[in-house]
Amino acid sequence: MAISAKLVKDLREKTGAGMMDCKKALQETDGDMDSAMEFLREKGMAKAAKKADRIAAEGMAHIEVDGNTAVLLEVNCETDFVTKNDQFKQLLSEIGTHIVKQKPETVDEALQQKLHGNQDGDTVEQYINVTVGKIGEKISLRRFALLNKTDNEAFGTYLHMGGSIGALTLLSGTQDDSIAKDIAMHAAAVSPRYVSKEDVPEAEVSNEREVLKTQALEEGKPENIVEKMVEGRLNKFFEEICLLEQDFVKDPDQKVKKYVADNGASVSTFVRYDVGEGIEKREESFAEEVKNQMKQ
Repeated sequence: MAISAKLVKDLREKTGAGMMDCKKALQETDGDMDSAMEFLREKGMAKAAKKADRIAAEGMAHIEVDGNTAVLLEVNCETDFVTKNDQFKQLLSEIGTHIVKQKPETVDEALQQKLHGNQDGDTVEQYINVTVGKIGEKISLRRFALLNKTDNEAFGTYLHMGGSIGALTLLSGTQDDSIAKDIAMHAAAVSPRYVSKEDVPEAEVSNEREVLKTQALEEGKPENIVEKMVEGRLNKFFEEICLLEQDFVKDPDQKVKKYVADNGASVSTFVRYDVGEGIEKREESFAEEVKNQMKQ
């Protein structure tokens, strides 16, 4: 049957798929809108399966806050071109909203849940696959961290460069979001691993102490002062990895712990994501990246 331009336009508005994909879907389903939408969903899943073994090391961090619940999540894609795509940004928002509403405990659990507010009844995984079909790249939900607060606590949120680094903090003793955001910005900039010295595993402290002691002895320092040297250097170690011991990035003349305490607050926890960290990235020239995008 002949497929009218209006029918193609209607399907495109409903699905966001490309014009030629919409036309083909309608031709394959004799112009039936519901069947055509299902055809496009299945096509998206097929595309996602073909791209499953590709490396997705780019992407964006995203933060969603809903009342006393907040989530920091990371979604990966193959190239940074995609991070500027409105459909990709919408995907981040939809997944973030889903997680704060449904509160899954793991990525696998989130992927199998029905996407919150999705009229088609797709799971989160199916929704991602549909987006893969539209964009043409592998996309994956890598990780997320959910935080819950009371009415007397505050969330701090910060996304660096639009989402290349994301930081989410939870402060007690204050409802001032601006103070919590300052700590999130600090965490994003300085990359601490723990909140305080007490949070560092004893095994890690013991190992560092032994390394520092060996270094001091190899430097020929007298044994009677080695212990004092080790403790001094250990404090430097804590300054490198513990948020509260670090020089506050907005005012290096004071420690983070002083800034927080002066505002009557304490840091309960923080989460920091550096997008793509730990993923082995594919070596590809900028020209090749552009060429591959033009083939989509």
